[in-house]
Amino acid sequence: MVQPSNADTETSLIEQAQNGDRNAFGELVRCHYQGVVSVVYRMCGDTGLAEDAAQEAFMRAWVNLPSYQPKGCLRNWLYRIAINAALDVLRRKPEERLEDEEALRMPDQVEGPETALIEKEQVALLKQAMKSLPEAARSVLVLREYGGLSYQEIASVLDVPVGTVMSRLNYARNRLREIVRTNIVKMESVYA
Repeated sequence: MVQPSNADTETSLIEQAQNGDRNAFGELVRCHYQGVVSVVYRMCGDTGLAEDAAQEAFMRAWVNLPSYQPKGCLRNWLYRIAINAALDVLRRKPEERLEDEEALRMPDQVEGPETALIEKEQVALLKQAMKSLPEAARSVLVLREYGGLSYQEIASVLDVPVGTVMSRLNYARNRLREIVRTNIVKMESVYA
């Protein structure tokens, strides 16, 4: 991500990219890629879908960059595009993937097989709980917890009042807590 001290550099890169400089846009992508991928991964819960959504988000950003007015932070504008791209990718996907690359990783050799299985199930539970949240609540939660945006920045990205951000975030956290608590009790009864 471009550091605050490099705001002039980012502004210069934006202007160059708006004038068709692909290298300048490539530098902007390089600066913001990790944050965008992180946000869309948390929306999609799948590495492949997240990469597709991130690529689509940057393509949309390139196409719409000439009309971009730097009222706020470029990161917020990119996150708004990324959230929409993630939701579009989720709507288009043909079927639910059961496992992704993270679920297929080798467990730590120090852990026993039972611990690795429980950890894998907890990760899957959290992903499923995130996916079960309404899009609006999930978007706010992802931007706050994984994007690191302030309430005001989230309000700007999603074009909603700050109070709406706060209520959606509260709903998302409570709902997630409820889902996870219920399912952990079920898991504990299975392993007891």
